Amino acid sequence: MRSLSILKRAIARLDIHVPPRRILELGAGDGTLLLRLLRAQRARWPGGDLILLDQHDLVSEATRAHFVALGWSVQVLRVDAMEWARSVHRDHYDLCLTMLFLHHFQTPALTELLAGVASSTDAFIACEPRRNALGRLGSRLLFLLGVNDLTREDGMLSVAAGFAASELSALWPQSSEAWRIEEYFAPPFTHCFAVRRSVRPTRHP
Repeated sequence: MRSLSILKRAIARLDIHVPPRRILELGAGDGTLLLRLLRAQRARWPGGDLILLDQHDLVSEATRAHFVALGWSVQVLRVDAMEWARSVHRDHYDLCLTMLFLHHFQTPALTELLAGVASSTDAFIACEPRRNALGRLGSRLLFLLGVNDLTREDGMLSVAAGFAASELSALWPQSSEAWRIEEYFAPPFTHCFAVRRSVRPTRHP
């Protein structure tokens, strides 16, 4: 699905001038995609703090060591994403990322989750299944890769639950704050949502 190149292009489109020092990944899984991204960005992003949010700690010791070697500390936050979104004690992040995660939520929960993201980060990138004819065709041709029936069914369900047009933009919280929002198709199968706060709010100790 060209996940790494799609993420890199989304970051470039956001035009983030200051390297992020605190990064949150929602639904982080084993952390290996984020590791690949940070390797690709190591000349521009010198390091900082990583928070990997997932209900399970799937990050291996080897992956943790690779993060540390790149200058990043790692914390796995084992919590349900909705519990995190509803918390009044969320930390603030320079960048929040998620990959193939938002489409698992129904609209009311997704609206609440995005509100939590908006109040916790200065930039957000989500890469999700694109709900279109090409995605449906691709999910039906997964058998050509030798995957089993369960994986093929999951692929078709993911496309059906995916996004199109400006659906995520419509769910992003409306407020007086200025956001730069882009929502677009990243061929062949990905729907991207990239948001950057125009002016970072003043925070008091």
